[in-house]
Amino acid sequence: QVRLVESGGGLVAPGGSLRLRCVAVESIFRFYSLGWYRQAPGKERELVARFTSGGSAEYGDFAKGRCIISRDVENSINLEMNNLRPEDTAVYYCKLGVRSSDYWGQGTQVTVSL
Repeated sequence: QVRLVESGGGLVAPGGSLRLRCVAVESIFRFYSLGWYRQAPGKERELVARFTSGGSAEYGDFAKGRCIISRDVENSINLEMNNLRPEDTAVYYCKLGVRSSDYWGQGTQVTVSL
């Protein structure tokens, strides 16, 4: 009954910025984690940034200082990514964690290239 709607991906030049948004629709939870992960071809999926169920923000090492995750309306988050590099090119996935269950969005492509 969970649907994650992702937006904001696309093509951006090196040094540019993007803002991703994830909205968890048709689901209301008291405690949950919600964040962004990414996966490049041939690589494992890795954390970009997320809010834990306790409300704290966590960032992947590569994202620290360049990315800011923020809350929007209930069950929604924004991810601002700055100073993007070609190595940031990947499919970015929103993930909702409820208790022991994970729900994934279909992914949005981010390509950093001239």
